Amino acid sequence: MSDSDSRTTAIYIAAPEGDTGKSTIAMGILNRLCATVPRVGIFRPITRVGESRDYIAELLLAQTTAGLCYEESVGVSYQQLHEDPDTALVTIVDRYHAVADRCDAVLIVGSDYTDVATPSELSVNARIAANLGAPVVLAVRAAGRTPAEVADVARVCLTDIAAQHAHTAAIVANRCAPDQLADVAAALAPLGPNSYVLPDEPMLVAPSVSELLTAVGGTLINGDEALMGREALGVMVAGMTAEHVLERLTEGLAVITPGDRSDVVLAVMSAHAAAGFPSLSAVILNGGLELHPAIKALVDGLRLRLPVIATELGTYHTASAVAHARGRVTVDSQRKIDTALELMERHVDIDDLVAALSLPIPNVVTPQMFEYELLERARADRKHIVLPEGDDDRILRAAGRLLRRSVADLTILGDETAVRLRAAELGLDLAAATVIDPKASPLRDGFAARYAELRKHKGVTHEQAREIMRDGAYFGTMLVDAGLVDGMVSGARHTTAHTVRPALEIIRTAPGISTVSSIFLMCLADEVLAYGDCAIVPDPTAEQLADIAISSARTAAQFGIDPRVAMLSYSTGTSGAGADVDKVRAATELVRGRAPEILVEGPIQYDAAVEPTVAAQKMPDSPVAGRATVLIFPDLNTGNNTYKAVQRSAGAIAVGPVLQGLNKPVNDLSRGALVADIVNTVAITAVQAQGE
Repeated sequence: MSDSDSRTTAIYIAAPEGDTGKSTIAMGILNRLCATVPRVGIFRPITRVGESRDYIAELLLAQTTAGLCYEESVGVSYQQLHEDPDTALVTIVDRYHAVADRCDAVLIVGSDYTDVATPSELSVNARIAANLGAPVVLAVRAAGRTPAEVADVARVCLTDIAAQHAHTAAIVANRCAPDQLADVAAALAPLGPNSYVLPDEPMLVAPSVSELLTAVGGTLINGDEALMGREALGVMVAGMTAEHVLERLTEGLAVITPGDRSDVVLAVMSAHAAAGFPSLSAVILNGGLELHPAIKALVDGLRLRLPVIATELGTYHTASAVAHARGRVTVDSQRKIDTALELMERHVDIDDLVAALSLPIPNVVTPQMFEYELLERARADRKHIVLPEGDDDRILRAAGRLLRRSVADLTILGDETAVRLRAAELGLDLAAATVIDPKASPLRDGFAARYAELRKHKGVTHEQAREIMRDGAYFGTMLVDAGLVDGMVSGARHTTAHTVRPALEIIRTAPGISTVSSIFLMCLADEVLAYGDCAIVPDPTAEQLADIAISSARTAAQFGIDPRVAMLSYSTGTSGAGADVDKVRAATELVRGRAPEILVEGPIQYDAAVEPTVAAQKMPDSPVAGRATVLIFPDLNTGNNTYKAVQRSAGAIAVGPVLQGLNKPVNDLSRGALVADIVNTVAITAVQAQGE
């Protein structure tokens, strides 16, 4: 627990019925808690202990920061609650406090009406909340109700909760018709607690193609398995002729048709591939009828990635199974998770809600806290970033997340038809992104002229420059140079050199800096450090080392790190000598002379730089020793190996490399970058652009 408070903060989400979207509300609150205090856990008082795992508990547990396992985060089963409610309550309280003892904050998610605990399940949850000392966030369903009916349900619930001596902190009316948001909010306002209204979002309950396959007991006979996670936003039973089927196709639709309806199969598959028609989520062939060999050969020859599912069920039973398939928000449902977070951020004042909980003020920074702050800073002053590698699914998925969360405006480079078709197949909404094909863009000639002028001393002709501008990294860098975008992120499919070389040739270094270098932001369990240079300069001179230190201090400050710079060596202070130590000593003096405002110490060993007890022995009077936040390595060999050792052995999250020293921000991705890495790197680039 935080040193500033010995009491764990808890909040209890409860509902009077099913289908209220508690998981959406829970994810939004949990995301904010994890950004506020270091150790956050979740607790499910009533669940299926010992049976199939609770998918909501698993979903939320994956986002917590307290390190608790599933078994530690659940209370009693429905059966235990039925058999002996009083004993079950004692067990719940005991298990909750075992969780709370290891957390700064706990999100408690009430039962789901998958079983009936008592005639009033809400009362049971309210009683538990009162015994745990947790205020209640009440979730009510607005779908299918008038504003007055929503208010009536909430009023009855407030009475039930108060009768159990629990306190209601807020009401969230979920799944509201978009045109009734204001009316529902007005109806809830007189009830007392803070009230919020969330619009209905079909995406959150839409089944994935994989869930449809399971529902019909089907088999995937064609298509890309990577698209099985796409949500089916609608279903059509194609019993009419092909032309009428084509008239009724919509985005994300799953089409059900018998396997012997060759005309419909060909029409639907062709429409999916054709420009101007919606991108479908799946085709389900029912009746156990195989495609005619000639039709199958034609479908195979089209090489489409659209999933095609075969089922033995007849038309009625297939349609019934699909109609009853309900999508779940699970650990793997990243698009649904992003949608839920965006809904909560837009419609609920989570900061106000969390502030009312009187959370302890943390004196540490966890990776989750850093990432939240990073995204918030990027959102506060949105910048425009170009992504040159539009042919990479990771880039497209990251773009979808960035746009959904309003982190940055984006330009994606690539063939527009191919980019938008693939995005649609992946179920991504990239409508807000600009897509430019460097090979066909009218900007290409002007960029070529500019590049030829910059590189004429190297003998580059206009024709050569025009050919070079076909390359996404060069074209993207020219967009940055021209001020059409604010920064660039590249490297998912290319080497670091492929990203850095155009930047050096076109954007060049910032005033007073002659060395382009990098830092990694190392997110440790309770703090964020900056490591430089671990990716660019192999064997820096003293002058280059000073450049790296000054750039690293300034970059660290941009991301909220108070820069205290340690110039690392195998020797501390005056205890050692030799060319390597002398280089670090000279670089330290250069930093002091060129940037006297920066706190810097060197040469210094790593342990003396970060460990106060060691610093007290080796450098007791240093303002940096034992408290360093920016660690500058003497060469690339040392830096690269150290950051990877800390990343793997200490479980640190390494964000970067973040390039520095350029006139405008350009950042490189690892070729093994995950979607989350790309999202963070774009946010970092946007924050760098804010400081330009």
